[in-house]
Amino acid sequence: MLVGSKLLTVIVGTGYTGQRILQRFPTSSAIGLSRSVPELTSGHTISVMELDQDAGLSVDLPDRCCIIYTVPPTENSDTDLRLTRLLDLLSVAPARFVYISTTGVYGDRDGALVTEEARPRPGSDRAKRRLAAETMLHQWCRQHEVDLVILRVPGIYGPDRLGVAPILAREPVLLEADAYPGNRIHVTDLVSCCVAAASLNVRAGIYNVGDGDMRSSTWFAHEVARQTGLPARPEISRNQAEVEFSALRMSFLAESRRIDTRKMREVLGVTPGYANAEDGIKVSIIDMADRN
Repeated sequence: MLVGSKLLTVIVGTGYTGQRILQRFPTSSAIGLSRSVPELTSGHTISVMELDQDAGLSVDLPDRCCIIYTVPPTENSDTDLRLTRLLDLLSVAPARFVYISTTGVYGDRDGALVTEEARPRPGSDRAKRRLAAETMLHQWCRQHEVDLVILRVPGIYGPDRLGVAPILAREPVLLEADAYPGNRIHVTDLVSCCVAAASLNVRAGIYNVGDGDMRSSTWFAHEVARQTGLPARPEISRNQAEVEFSALRMSFLAESRRIDTRKMREVLGVTPGYANAEDGIKVSIIDMADRN
């Protein structure tokens, strides 16, 4: 399943981000593996694969491919069973493995700037699962002589992921004075990072990715409201939020850090097209309008 001498890219998981990664590659040089086939495939081959069951793949993976893995860990185990199943099913190790992780592995840093050299200290269970998956991949890739690229990703936004529904529902946000720095990336820029990471010319390793626009989640919600012509969401104090917000939501708001993305620009070679989140919001709104 190699196309000539080119390395075929296999995108495991063709959801919101994975489908866009697949579409960035020519149809002859990438395939997708997914629990279901999306409606729009752009002519790419997508085979059905279920990683939540102890069953074999429905497609033979190509020899010496590059795998871009976008699937989140299972929530009912400390071990990422989905990733474990995939690795167990690989008869031939890929040349490169690109894993989409989270900046949540750094935990709370009291607003400090965090580089890839910082020792992870995840606070939430979901971040602990991601770090466990990273650790497992490091060991597996070392054993099988596979280049490993880990992209530590913050919040992903883009078309249909602007948080319009909470604005319409008038759900409150934190007071700007109580809000922490925000770290995010437009999905188009994340796709660019994934494509760059798939190249054998790029150094393996860990990369923080993000737009560098560290304005708060409160600012982001208000900017979406402004650009869509909707009333801004009401603001409440952090003390009020601890009573009214769910534990899951508060876990996202409880940690403060600023992600250093210099390595993304200087080594991975990606400069975000939407370094100003106002521009990313605008283009996302236009995209949604064009489809409706």
